[in-house]
Amino acid sequence: MREVWVKVEDSLSPIEKEKVIEACKQNGCTLLVGENEVEKHKIRDVRVASRSKGDIIIVNHRNLEKIREEKKPLCVEITIENKSCEAQVRNAADKGVDYVILNCPDWKIIPIENIIAETLGKTKLLAKVKDSKEAKLAFETLELGVDGVVITTSDPEEVTETVREASTVETRRTEKVQNSKIDLDLAKITALKQLGIGTRACIDTCDIMVEGEGMLVGSQSSGLFLVHAEVGTDLKSDPRPFRVNAGAVSLYILTPGNRTRYISELSAGDEVLIVDKQGNTRSTIIGRVKIEKRPMILVEAKIDEKTIKTILQNAETIRLVSPEGPKSVTELNTGDEVLVQRQCGGRHFGVLVEEESVIEK
Repeated sequence: MREVWVKVEDSLSPIEKEKVIEACKQNGCTLLVGENEVEKHKIRDVRVASRSKGDIIIVNHRNLEKIREEKKPLCVEITIENKSCEAQVRNAADKGVDYVILNCPDWKIIPIENIIAETLGKTKLLAKVKDSKEAKLAFETLELGVDGVVITTSDPEEVTETVREASTVETRRTEKVQNSKIDLDLAKITALKQLGIGTRACIDTCDIMVEGEGMLVGSQSSGLFLVHAEVGTDLKSDPRPFRVNAGAVSLYILTPGNRTRYISELSAGDEVLIVDKQGNTRSTIIGRVKIEKRPMILVEAKIDEKTIKTILQNAETIRLVSPEGPKSVTELNTGDEVLVQRQCGGRHFGVLVEEESVIEK
């Protein structure tokens, strides 16, 4: 997980300090404090960074040769005011400094991109941010992101939200492997029924999908069908690799954090999950949701003696994923097998509650 450091300002009231420190303790953050504050914080079982004292020592980047004899991890803070300041970061990384705090007061993205490209793996880069939104941006910059952030806040909720961003980011290969695998099962088609006109939604993303990828949707949160993206050589129309024709607007769709949402709730800027036939997932941003009236089809399947359903547009380009590959709903037959996600329990505002007993028909 990426690191979150919280700077505790002396100007905070004792009550404000206590709340922020407790949030840091609960979330495993590092406290960045003044030297006179170190001892009182160390007894709280929190990792502390400070000048000359603490678990991590903050040092001057111009004096690295002299203080390298320090046995504890070292950290320098460098303000990036222009291009030449990036060389100071490279120098600190080459000298073996453990952490570099990047303070970019006037611009955020370009200098961090440059520094990540040149020093990734040589030192841990921490970006100074003002809130969890800036933290998310720093974690995703150059598709790799910084190793952590330093936030100054009097709001314990902001600490918790920043840690949430740090724990859910999946831009690096190890994070994708560790955080994004879900189990898919085979369900057998038991019924297909042509319906009348209904309202369906195409989800157009800010991404490109490939063969075998799609999104998980369904009429019941306990059984979601893998609907294939409009990509591949067997389509009856031009490929749209950014799109999943997801089905009726009332369906559930799986989103990051193992949450479900109704398709009708989605709009540009929201996040959904792209899922492939092996169960690998990645988060993507919605570019738009295109809603239109179209003929619909009811698809029923059975898994573990439970019947699950979904309602999709009745057209050749809408495909579910079978063991042999994507298969159009117009070519499905009873007895065919398709990939689904099966979960027990119910959902409360999209959050899985495994112990809840829910009847969905």
